[in-house]
This record gives sequence, structure tokens and C-alpha cells, in this order.
Amino acid sequence: MSEPYFLKPVFHEKIWGGTKLRTDFGYEIPSDHTGECWAISAHPHGPATVENGPYAGMTLDKVWEQHRDVFGNAKGDVFPLLTKILDASEDLSVQVHPDDAYAAEHEHELGKTECWYVIAAEPGATMIYGHHAKTREQLAEWINNGEWDKLLRRVPVKPGDFLYVPSGTIHAVGKGIMVLETQQSSDTTYRLYDWDRVDKTTGQKRELHLQQSIDTTNVPHHDPDLDITTTQVGDATVTKYVQSPFFGVWQWRLTDGQATFNRGTAPYTLVSVLNGQGSISVDGHDYPLKKGVHFILPFDVKQWTLKGNLQIIASEPGEKA
Repeated sequence: MSEPYFLKPVFHEKIWGGTKLRTDFGYEIPSDHTGECWAISAHPHGPATVENGPYAGMTLDKVWEQHRDVFGNAKGDVFPLLTKILDASEDLSVQVHPDDAYAAEHEHELGKTECWYVIAAEPGATMIYGHHAKTREQLAEWINNGEWDKLLRRVPVKPGDFLYVPSGTIHAVGKGIMVLETQQSSDTTYRLYDWDRVDKTTGQKRELHLQQSIDTTNVPHHDPDLDITTTQVGDATVTKYVQSPFFGVWQWRLTDGQATFNRGTAPYTLVSVLNGQGSISVDGHDYPLKKGVHFILPFDVKQWTLKGNLQIIASEPGEKA
């Protein structure tokens, strides 16, 4: 029987984390400083567990290793994508991620291109997104001299915004913001500034990676040219945010309606319910959906029907995944 595979997330405490993963999504979180929900993950630092079907109880990395047919016999040593929800009760560190080539040489894992869908943002909330340096020499000078006001570019954000963050982009999620993050399955982060704060657990400032940041930052910064489009599938409004070499990301929005989707060329689809409730019908069986549920539509699911009031972010691997 073809069926979606629902996943149990993994949670990570962070110096900047809060409680909204509990209050807004109803998750059981480990503490009042929980920053990340790794919702669809096969990364060794936090693999999600399959909750239903023939692979119930297995972590996603093991399903990838042992049952590659679930994913259309996709190539690659590691499951290529990672879906997270981040709750920033304080500013994240200012950071940059390497591309595949640099990460393979220095970190022995994938690079990290990512994107954010803004779930919630307090009035006046901002992100660090890009920088003002014109040359790598100027970038290095401003970083080494701590001239952050000169260097860092702040952009205002509101709920419903979407930002694409290619590897090499200086960035930080700002205080009072929740995002759903779709990214390459990598946990490599180069931290170039952490607001001079001290980790209460260690009594020390967190490690910085200034040279790696200088080496890997794109100079000068250019905003990606996104071709965001909206179409209709049944009663669902479908917004395509990005189709990159690493992933495609869409929003499916349904208001008291129904929509039937057919699988395209991608071998599997990652799905996260951000709001509402309803159901998904696969192979004649209905599965209830509500806010905070995450699942994978495997290769053998060729068609599915959504019903109800639902806001969903879906993603699929790109050609380089």
C-alpha cells in the first residue's frame, strides 16, 4: 500500500531559543531555550524517526541507507535535504555557510544553501541578509576590526516573506522571528559575530570562525533573482518560491476546499503543515493533518488529495541533490 511516512522531529536547545515551538506548535520541547525543530532530517546530529508503515521506528537515515527504493533509488551517500522550524527569541549569530566544494574539502559533508519562509515576526523584526563590502579585502578589514554596523545589511521581514540564502551569504535570523527552513542536509556553520554574548552553560563566548567566513563569503553580495509564481490546483493556491539546483520549495494553501496533486519528476516530496487542519488521501486511505505535522510522500505515491483548511510548505530535491 502506498502511504505517506509521518516523522517524529528532533529538538535542539540553543542560546537564542525560546518556547514558541511549544506554545505555537504544541511540541513537547526539552527546555525554555529550544531553538530548532529538526522536522524532516536524516542528518547524524538529529535524525527524525518514521512513525508509521513498514519502517515505523526506523530513523530516516536508516531508511535512506537500507530502502533506497522508497526514494525512487535516488543517488547520493546522504539524504540531501533537511527541514527545520526555528524559534529565535534572541538574534542568532551572524554566520555564513560554505558551498559543496569547500565543505567537502574542509568539513567532509555537504555545503549549505538554505531558504526561509517567515512563519511569524514581531513588528519591526529584521534579518541580517548580505553585507556592504565591495571587495574581499574590505570584507576582511571590517570583520577583523569588528566594524559590524558598516558591514552588515539588515532587512525588515513580516509573516509570509520568503528569503533564499545561497551558500556564501552572510545572514542571521533576528529576534522575534519564526521560520521554516529548507536546506541542504549540512550542519556546517561559520560564525563571524555573536554579539559578544556569553554562553551561560560554559561561561565563555562561543567560538568564531573568522578566516573561514572571509574565505567563503560571496563578495560583493547580490540578492538572488527569484521568480515567484502562483497557480491554482483545484481549490489550492500554489506558490512556487524557488527552484534551485538543490531544492524546489512551494506553498500549498487551501481554504475549506480540496485539491488533487500528481507527482512530477521529483522522486519524493517533503511536506510540513504550518497551519490549519484537514486530511490527505493516498491510495484510498485518509490521514488526518494538523499544524506541526511533517511527512514524506515517497516515490510510489503518484497522486494525493488534500482536504480542509491547510497551509503547507512542500519541498523536493533539485538536480544537484
